[in-house]
Amino acid sequence: MNKEQQLLTILGLKKHFGGVRAINNVDITINKSEIVGIIGPNGAGKTTLFNLITGAFEPTDGKIMFKGIDVTGYPQYKIVHEGIVKTHQIPRPFHKLTVYENVFLSYIQRDNKKMIKDEVMNILEHVRLSHKVHDYPSNLTLCDRKKLEIARALATQPTLLLLDEVAGGLNSVECDEILDLVNVIRDSGITVVLIEHIMKVVMSLSDKIIVLNFGEKIADGLPKEVVQNETVIDAYLGRKRVRDGSAC
Repeated sequence: MNKEQQLLTILGLKKHFGGVRAINNVDITINKSEIVGIIGPNGAGKTTLFNLITGAFEPTDGKIMFKGIDVTGYPQYKIVHEGIVKTHQIPRPFHKLTVYENVFLSYIQRDNKKMIKDEVMNILEHVRLSHKVHDYPSNLTLCDRKKLEIARALATQPTLLLLDEVAGGLNSVECDEILDLVNVIRDSGITVVLIEHIMKVVMSLSDKIIVLNFGEKIADGLPKEVVQNETVIDAYLGRKRVRDGSAC
């Protein structure tokens, strides 16, 4: 794919915490309108990678290019302004605010309050929470709190949405709801990168999968190729999961 289609390019990225190499010389390219899954065992560096992309951590070395701009070391607020936002594995709403108020606060301040109200309601309709605008987060199910987390992220009007274990803790029916929602988000023109341990979700959604292990990228390719990669099987999937189909 040509460079015009490249949205995020990571070159030689490193993050060391003392003697621990949390991310070590990682190269990644994310193209526009893709859904990319990132998998790997606990401690592989997945969340650290997200924190580097979003400016929560400053890289030890390497470059992060977004839409052709070097955003390496940008603070978090500036990364959001550029169009990158992430959700949290455990939703972090404002518990004393309603569903509507949570999403409203995620908008950059504007003069046209009527336009903001319309956009908030459009997003809540998008994530199927429009009937719960007056509810508080404590009254929502885990699935709906995750939808609210996504709605707050969408309110920043991102070009690139990073989802951290968005299906974690959900049952099969709820997982299917999230699958549908992520596909709708991608169809709206937003590129999605997700960290996920539930292989059904990763395999169903991803155009390609990146595998991390001990801070290094060990595979990058189509889902059907990655699950047959011997290094990935040994490091993460396990031969039993591949044989019985639970990794697919």
